[in-house]
Amino acid sequence: MPKPSTVTSQAELLAYCFATWPDLKKKQIRTWLKYQAITVNGRAISQFNHPLHPGDVVAVRNDRFASPRSVVGSGIRVFFEDADIIVIDKPPDLLSIASEAEQEKTAYFQLTEHVRHGNPMSKERVWIVHRLDRETSGLMIFAKTPESKEILQSRWDDAEKRYEAVVEGRLHETRGIFESDLDETNPFKVFSVSRNENTRHAVTHFRVLATTAHRSLVELTLETGRRHQIRVQLSDAGCPIIGDKKYGAVSNPAKRLGLHSSALRFPHPVSGKDMVFTCPLPKELARLV
Repeated sequence: MPKPSTVTSQAELLAYCFATWPDLKKKQIRTWLKYQAITVNGRAISQFNHPLHPGDVVAVRNDRFASPRSVVGSGIRVFFEDADIIVIDKPPDLLSIASEAEQEKTAYFQLTEHVRHGNPMSKERVWIVHRLDRETSGLMIFAKTPESKEILQSRWDDAEKRYEAVVEGRLHETRGIFESDLDETNPFKVFSVSRNENTRHAVTHFRVLATTAHRSLVELTLETGRRHQIRVQLSDAGCPIIGDKKYGAVSNPAKRLGLHSSALRFPHPVSGKDMVFTCPLPKELARLV
């Protein structure tokens, strides 16, 4: 965040911010202004031509953003928040977005409540950038502006996305690539089939991190982002994820799916800064391997 600045001559707020913080992108400053992150004498202002007078203090506030590792509704841990994005650690058994059966116990609902600061009349909200399965835990990004959502989604294929999975058995190789053609037409389950007009090609890089007599810890880096991609490919390899009865698992020692979104790397949608986040494997999974 830029340092507070004291006004020395009359000016309008937006023009003053552009002149005072020339190293910042104008779009970033406009976003701060739009979402009332800029203050004048401690009061949030969103009016671009707000008049400034000598002695006024202009600052960018960060008290409206969650501090790192703070917890909001439904056990969601916030890893990072600014005017444009929120990066969270989603707990297992929490939907990313509402379904017909569940409207409120979702990451989307809880984060919308968070950015509204308890004000039901607030128009602030978040936007979904990508999804995690309900049973999967770990890192997830939400946008706080429609512009940030569009930028992040347009670059999503280039973002680095890593997962860790505790699986049954041992893979035949310690590292390699899974490639398959997935049929996603069934809303409940995805299948690997011969390539046809209904399939989507899926590519995952894998590396075995640890093994025990009955289980393995596998790191997986997505090259494509298909529905249930990791779950299907590990099942096809003869090592379904623990707790994943849908794809052939016979054990559930952690009482949850053993899949965790462990690392994300992507350029910030406004500043372009390289954003890197890592989230360790939850204890209930780590103790198994």
